[in-house]
Amino acid sequence: MEEMNEKEQAVEQSKQEVKEGAKGLWESVKKYLVELLDFREDTDHEATIDAIKNDIPFKGATAWILIFAVFVASIGLNANSTAVVIGAMLISPLMGPILGIGMAFAINDIETFKKSGVSLITMIVLSLLASFVFFYFFPLSEDTSELLGRTKPDVRDVLIAFFGGLALMVARTKKGTIASVIFGVAIATALMPPLCTAGYGLAKGFSGNIIGFQYALGAMYLFTINTIFIALATFLVLKLLSFPMHKYANTAKRKRYATIATILGIAVMIPAVYTFITTLNESRMSSQLKRFVTTEIKSNKDLQLIENEPLIGKKTLKLNFFNEVPESTVNALYNQLRNNAQYKYISDFKLDIKGSDTKSFDLITTAYKEKRQELQESKNVIAGLQKEIEGLKATITTLNQRIEQDASNGNKVAFSTIAKDAKIRYSDIKEIGFANLLSSKDFIKIDTIPVATVTWDKKLKDSVVVKKQRELRNWMQKELKLDTLYIQRLK
Repeated sequence: MEEMNEKEQAVEQSKQEVKEGAKGLWESVKKYLVELLDFREDTDHEATIDAIKNDIPFKGATAWILIFAVFVASIGLNANSTAVVIGAMLISPLMGPILGIGMAFAINDIETFKKSGVSLITMIVLSLLASFVFFYFFPLSEDTSELLGRTKPDVRDVLIAFFGGLALMVARTKKGTIASVIFGVAIATALMPPLCTAGYGLAKGFSGNIIGFQYALGAMYLFTINTIFIALATFLVLKLLSFPMHKYANTAKRKRYATIATILGIAVMIPAVYTFITTLNESRMSSQLKRFVTTEIKSNKDLQLIENEPLIGKKTLKLNFFNEVPESTVNALYNQLRNNAQYKYISDFKLDIKGSDTKSFDLITTAYKEKRQELQESKNVIAGLQKEIEGLKATITTLNQRIEQDASNGNKVAFSTIAKDAKIRYSDIKEIGFANLLSSKDFIKIDTIPVATVTWDKKLKDSVVVKKQRELRNWMQKELKLDTLYIQRLK
């Protein structure tokens, strides 16, 4: 019995040691993670606030740097060069006032908010003006991908701006600012290109193309999204790090400014949250529409899809088919759309289906084969006719050679020779003919009368024609060794 008790005590002791060891391991891991992720002790409050405030003023060198950055970005967008656009992002001073706005809300500093707001508005106006002037005098022949990519924001732009802002503020608050992080965030959040795209849209719009104004609105919307979420990230980091609130001598004034800052913060956050939710839903719907087309339509061998166009705003998917689409197939597509869980964000979409109204794919294929066969038969007939024509040409050539040979044997000049020589002597002749005309005056005796017919150039005067025709008759009569020859002029 005593041995059993000793064994149980040993087991309990082992369990207790394991528990203490596990607890010690967890405490070690927990301590390591806290030390790894906690950056509060590495924060310099005063240096961070001073650094942000120093980047807010917009005058002198900062203004010229912004103008040059706008021109660099505009040239990059014009040339569709990503490298040049990135260069413009690095030298742009737009980030300063945005961080100033976020910090002003976090520490309740209304004066910093005013200065940041004025500087940001001035920067926006100057950027739009500079890019407008550039694109007005150097218009694009076509819209580049670098431009079109800044005309419609989606959920990725929102996330990039937010997480980029978080990274930027963590780097800003650290003792000894990490410059590479700041440069990287400047590239990722891309504040400069949307403003240049907006200037391009305004230039295009004022040049008579109304779609330019749509580009401008889309680009400014993207810039606004980036601005709001960078400022929001700044606000959250400074609150997390417990930055000291700005002190006011007047308690009532401090409360009033705190109220104003709260109201403005809520007013800014409402469209920011709405934009995030909207763009997130649009991204989900776009993804599920692509999956629906690929899985339910393109994989169906009985459907020949020509094109599809998702209209997210109208909640419609336009489908254009090459073949007729039976009603049963349409119902099956709607059934998948409504009841399949993987399409829950597009379950209320309408399918606008257009198929062939007259012929199915099989009928069109059959008709094509028939027409192709008819075409081949026509080619065979044409080939046979061409052979017959070639044979007739050879026969005519042979007969002409025989006629001219007979004429030569009778000591007469062949008519082909006379015709060639006549054209050489009289270039105004357009056509010439020769024949022996049978004639009878008493209707008993038959005479043979040689007759030549000539067509002259209509530009010749009649007096010239009479003279040349007389010369032609004498020459032909001699060449053909005829006693008599009549010349008949044809009009």
